[in-house]
Amino acid sequence: MDDAMDDSLRAWHSSMDQPWTGADSRELYRIAGWGEPYFDINAEGHVQVTPMGKETAGVDLFKLVQRLDGEGIKPPLLLRFPDILGDRLHRLQDCFDQAIARYGYGNEYRGVYPVKCNQYRHVVADVVRLGQPYNFGLEAGSKPELMLAIAMLDPSVAPKSLLICNGYKDENYIELALLATQLGHRAIIVVEQPEELAFTLAVSEKMNVPPLIGLRAKLSSQGIGRWGSSSGDRAKFGLTVPQILQAVDSLKQAKMIDCLQLLHYHIGSQLSAISVVKAAIREASQIYAELVLLGANMQFLDVGGGLAVDYNGSKNNSPASKNYNMQNYANDVVATVKDTCDEKNIPAPILVSESGRAIASHQTVLIFNILQSHKINSAPPTQTQQTEPLALRNLRETYNTITPENCQEAYHDAVQFKEEAISLFNLGYLSLGDRACAEELYWSCCQKISTIIQSQPSTPEDLTELQQNMATTYYANLSIFQSIPDSWAIHQLFPVMPIHRLNEQPLNKGTIVDLTCDSDGRINHFIDQQNNQKKLLELHEVQGKPYYLGLFLMGAYQETMGNFHNLFGRIPVVDVTITKEGYTLEKVLPNQTIQNVLSKVQYSPDELLKGLQKTTFKAIKNDCLTKEKAAHLIQTYQTSFSNSTYLD
Repeated sequence: MDDAMDDSLRAWHSSMDQPWTGADSRELYRIAGWGEPYFDINAEGHVQVTPMGKETAGVDLFKLVQRLDGEGIKPPLLLRFPDILGDRLHRLQDCFDQAIARYGYGNEYRGVYPVKCNQYRHVVADVVRLGQPYNFGLEAGSKPELMLAIAMLDPSVAPKSLLICNGYKDENYIELALLATQLGHRAIIVVEQPEELAFTLAVSEKMNVPPLIGLRAKLSSQGIGRWGSSSGDRAKFGLTVPQILQAVDSLKQAKMIDCLQLLHYHIGSQLSAISVVKAAIREASQIYAELVLLGANMQFLDVGGGLAVDYNGSKNNSPASKNYNMQNYANDVVATVKDTCDEKNIPAPILVSESGRAIASHQTVLIFNILQSHKINSAPPTQTQQTEPLALRNLRETYNTITPENCQEAYHDAVQFKEEAISLFNLGYLSLGDRACAEELYWSCCQKISTIIQSQPSTPEDLTELQQNMATTYYANLSIFQSIPDSWAIHQLFPVMPIHRLNEQPLNKGTIVDLTCDSDGRINHFIDQQNNQKKLLELHEVQGKPYYLGLFLMGAYQETMGNFHNLFGRIPVVDVTITKEGYTLEKVLPNQTIQNVLSKVQYSPDELLKGLQKTTFKAIKNDCLTKEKAAHLIQTYQTSFSNSTYLD
């Protein structure tokens, strides 16, 4: 039995004796699947970022983090690469241009960026600046978003760019949109509820400004995955076909049918299957054609958002992936609309899309450091004692008889004997020392079994729980609630991996927990090489030196959805721009101090300090505190206001 155990251990260690390379890490973390062409592993075993694609200048992510740390900008932090954002805009435009040329489409493509995807000024400003050559526009879904879009877009620089006005609307919203048209914006008010059309026409008449109107169709075609329920018959927004016809009749009666110029639809975010995209565009193009035939002055067909991101690199239609690329998407949109227009003998519309996730995700990387790690202490058991209780003898015998052949049975025996020992302790039949010995024996059994199953090609389903129990816990210097809200709220899968030591085999399997006091503050779903999700991530031993992890594809939604849970607050954001000499850094958003965060929840630092001083004076008077210690307390408290909310 011991020989069998030794053979298993020798086989496992032999597999680890093979030299580990960056190619092994590339396969383990699937970086080629989700990271191309922007992320790879260099010869030093560090993550390399090439913002403008392969064969272009790159940045060593680990060395960049070391430089920032030396300049006082410490993790956790967000690194933004505007050049990646520019490349995504270029690729999207180029894909539609190629599709238009391939199919002989009789019009053009104009993209718009949905501001809700990431409303921070530096992101929107980069989209506007980098999208100017393509007349890229903006989409607003609320009054604040509309106000920033009006100010950020310059119609004199990109005269063809669109300002799509979505979302619920009141008189002030409509008024702002109509004022934008007087500035030269092509602000299209998209009617999403039946009552909005009459409201829009009334405000237009009051201001004596003719509106540009779009109608949002509630398609029968439904999305897929997590956001599939946001479309179809029970969709939150959109007009049914009868309501669309009523809107056309109302516009004709008001002699404003020429104002109707756009048809819009949206069937959900992260559309992982191209078949869903095709079905929706086929239905929408037919509605568009019928509107033209009804006499509307149609100019634009807006296919909404939904262009997916391959978060796990599997290239299938799972929620975290997609079974098509950007060119496939553009081809199907262009070809389907062209076929419909040719059949109906009508002019082809200007094609519009509102791709946010596909534009913004890749540009941002979250960097955080591991503070410490913890694994189950499972030293070999000590020798048995003469008067050892039966429960402990059973556990010890189980440990001594574990083999590769019986490890599954042995695990269940160990669980049973440990539970018996705890019951006996609770009834007063075992001492605290006996309880401790039982736990040590149990974990020793688990460690021995875990070592065996690591060398086996597959793990029995009932032993997966064992692997998770034996996993190393890595304590990360970040708040998942603040920095990665989709990870805990909707279990969105993001690529996560070390940014260095990638020429070294990671021998631990672990989960990542954050600084917050909530059990939900953990990451326990990771990319699997078999196109599934796994609950444990391969990581290195923390050796007393900084150990940095990167969480990738973070640029969409996460940055603006974070909250003040546990008052950790916003983390610093640094822009990294490629130059001929290398790269430049710009600190876009500084780290929030304790004073900043407390002010956000209506605490005045001055009032807090006065309250502490009052309490301190009472403590001195009651001889609970010396004057020297009181002075030190107040000074420490006061200077702490300017400290970071995160750990050094």
